[in-house]
Amino acid sequence: MQSQTDSYSSSANDTPAHQQSIFRISPLIRLTLLCLYVSLTVPLPFLAQVTAAPVPPMLLWLGIGLGAIALYGALSERVILDEQAIGVTYPRWVPSFFRKGWSLPWSEVQDLKCRTTGQGGLVYYFVSKSGKGYLLPMRVVGFARMVKQVEAKTGIDTTDIRPLAQPWMYLILLAVTLILLLIDAWTILTAVNQY
Repeated sequence: MQSQTDSYSSSANDTPAHQQSIFRISPLIRLTLLCLYVSLTVPLPFLAQVTAAPVPPMLLWLGIGLGAIALYGALSERVILDEQAIGVTYPRWVPSFFRKGWSLPWSEVQDLKCRTTGQGGLVYYFVSKSGKGYLLPMRVVGFARMVKQVEAKTGIDTTDIRPLAQPWMYLILLAVTLILLLIDAWTILTAVNQY
């Protein structure tokens, strides 16, 4: 997979023109997580109606809709690299209190440290000269190319840095999610016919 790269000419305030590389979350990951969300939540209002649950189905639909918007916003993350800095941004419609981006000038990067996750995987943090940590996004398209750019800008050896999850893992999850969606369709049809 190749990263989506956009070149922008410099603004009137910038003297030299520079190139920005923009890396977005993999479409496979976005599709898989959105489908999984739908498969886990959409049957709930139907089941609530059939079982006469104390929570009204309309309230569940509202919650599901808001959750879908929040998930889509979180999956709209973009990593931007240019000559001056690396940064993580979100679309303007995503409130900053929900998902806050960050920017770190290359001159402030002191190190790239790894940490073990609760599931046994490895994540990496940029450590700034002030000691603050910035999580290196690992689910973007063109991750290897992004890491090479990081190495070129910082001089930090990135040879051993690998993505958190391989594409085949998400393909398996997507296949399981599609099976779950079929079960959901059967569950919803059964619930509607019984009502």
